[in-house]
Amino acid sequence: MDFALSEEQNAIFEMARDFGAAEIAPHARAWERAGTIPRELWAKAAALGLGGIFVSEDQGGSGLSRLDGTLIFEALAMACPAVGSFLSIHNMCGGMIDRFGSDAARARWLPGLTSMETIFSYCLTEPGSGSDAAALRTRAERTAEGWRLNGTKAFISGGSYSDAYLAMVRTGGEGPKGISAVIVEAGTPGLSFGALEDKMGWRAQPTAQVQFDDCVIPADNLLGEEGKGFAYAMAGLDGGRLNIAASALGGAQAALDATLAYMGERKAFGRTLDQFQALQFRLAEMETKLQSARTFLRQAAWKLDTGAPDATRFCAMAKLMVTDNAFEVANQCLQLHGGYGYLADYGIEKIVRDLRVHQILEGTNEIMRLIVSRALLAERG
Repeated sequence: MDFALSEEQNAIFEMARDFGAAEIAPHARAWERAGTIPRELWAKAAALGLGGIFVSEDQGGSGLSRLDGTLIFEALAMACPAVGSFLSIHNMCGGMIDRFGSDAARARWLPGLTSMETIFSYCLTEPGSGSDAAALRTRAERTAEGWRLNGTKAFISGGSYSDAYLAMVRTGGEGPKGISAVIVEAGTPGLSFGALEDKMGWRAQPTAQVQFDDCVIPADNLLGEEGKGFAYAMAGLDGGRLNIAASALGGAQAALDATLAYMGERKAFGRTLDQFQALQFRLAEMETKLQSARTFLRQAAWKLDTGAPDATRFCAMAKLMVTDNAFEVANQCLQLHGGYGYLADYGIEKIVRDLRVHQILEGTNEIMRLIVSRALLAERG
């Protein structure tokens, strides 16, 4: 058993960390105030192969593993969790198209996706179906032209910003087997968007409802097989949960790094904060939380890469553990900064705000507990 990263994996991490430090971190607060991410950033990311991380090389992607992906998103989140997480959603869509799309679909969609000339959003959640995703009501009906869509998707990262929307829609009866996956291009008649959401965190990335009102798309915009969309969505979420966990880990690591530096400079009662044993214990606890989370995250990624039968359960456990630990660490870092931690200039309060949603999206941590417990009970006996 070898826990060491390979030379190539270390290089991948360093590349993503350096890109984030140079191209994202200096602008993170300004982008948060503006509520958007300049599209020029994505061309730079694509030039490094970050537009198609999980897309096979013969389709123009980087063909990297899920473990490699966790390294990239941890590193990018050290610059800004909101920006790194937005990129992770685009890459989740790319992985789904490459894995489940036909040859024609891959040839049609993946060149723009990998170059990031076409930014993708993932549309599963609806106003009336969050955790109960299989209850979604957005409907696609067959027409002579293809499919006519009606319904609304909620909390969509990139809503009104992205160029294409990978949406789960109901083409059949109730339940998961009646759901299919379709791709809707921006500018399609009948596609519209709600007002931008005013969020606690992730404020750099635009978030809005995506609305379909007699929105007609070609028949070949169906991804894969009809009725398989829910299975595709859940498979995509296994990797998505790893990415979101990695992003939380990177944000928390950045907060801890900043706290270590601050405690060596800030003085109270005649000595620096890092000389108080009680505070040293807090540092030790936070380091332990992050290192244990990192190890477990990489084990879950390894299981997904190797097709282990319990990979879904481990992805759920990793998402639960890592995002909870990461938020706790970031919140403790704010506390150790005292009043300064509450000020935007120090960057800690932004990390706390950004990381809170990691415990909610890609399946709430309560749903992660449900996935794990059901798997345990199914194996019993």
